[in-house]
Amino acid sequence: MPTEITQIRDRLTQGVVILDGATGTELERRGAFTATPHWSAAALRSAPDIVRAIHEDYVRSGADIVVANTFRTNPRALERAGCLEQGGELNRIAVDLARQAVGTVDRDVLVAASVAPVEDCYSPGAVPDTDALRREHAQMVQWLAADEPDLLWIETMNTIREAEVAAAAAREVHLPFAVSFVLAETGGLLSGDSLATAVGAVEPYEPLALGVNCIPPRAITGAVRALRPLTERPITAYGHISNAHAIPGWIYTQSLSPQEYASCALEWHALGATIIGGCCGTQPEHIRALSERLRGR
Repeated sequence: MPTEITQIRDRLTQGVVILDGATGTELERRGAFTATPHWSAAALRSAPDIVRAIHEDYVRSGADIVVANTFRTNPRALERAGCLEQGGELNRIAVDLARQAVGTVDRDVLVAASVAPVEDCYSPGAVPDTDALRREHAQMVQWLAADEPDLLWIETMNTIREAEVAAAAAREVHLPFAVSFVLAETGGLLSGDSLATAVGAVEPYEPLALGVNCIPPRAITGAVRALRPLTERPITAYGHISNAHAIPGWIYTQSLSPQEYASCALEWHALGATIIGGCCGTQPEHIRALSERLRGR
């Protein structure tokens, strides 16, 4: 059964909370099949043991929140892969694998379910019309609500419009949720919307936390500094490392060792972020390093 929302809110507001690291790039690193359009979702059928092992490794590295492998189990991705009718089952498998992993340790670890943009994370111009967003996010959160994760992790949102639709869908099924934005190097969303406007747009839906993800770690530092005065909610921060090419909206990338990444995380925490983990490219070693240093602090 999912943890009660008041308990989750308490967990997210008391000290440092360690989020897990990347799943998709870690599946690739471990040799799982991740071809598009399935990408990370393909491993739910072809390599569930690897998915579960990744979650277990993050839990053992100190993660307090494990995000189920539902980043690409949304209706649009599954329809392109020719398996839309399997949506409910694939999301159930993803949440179950995360729950199995957290059951291997004798401490309370939350299971979140990822809710991603329905199109490409770095292409705000590809975001469909609002009616399509409402249909697809409603279907996604209905699938997930049936699986009873502790909370929804709405992440890598590149437009205000889609962030609002996803937040409204989560609230409709009475699941607690966090919202995280992906920013451009200018400091606003990739769509050009300001971070302040984005925060103001989703605040009325009462997210448990707000944050930024999937940008270079040194950019996370500035983003947290900008975000802290905009909300009283807990702030999440998790960076994207080791990309072969700079991501759209950026002229640089970063590849950091676990200890270097943890040093960045200490800066984020000093600036007000309290829910800290890793995005694309990070591995269990990165989560272990930041967990040890943040808890030590």
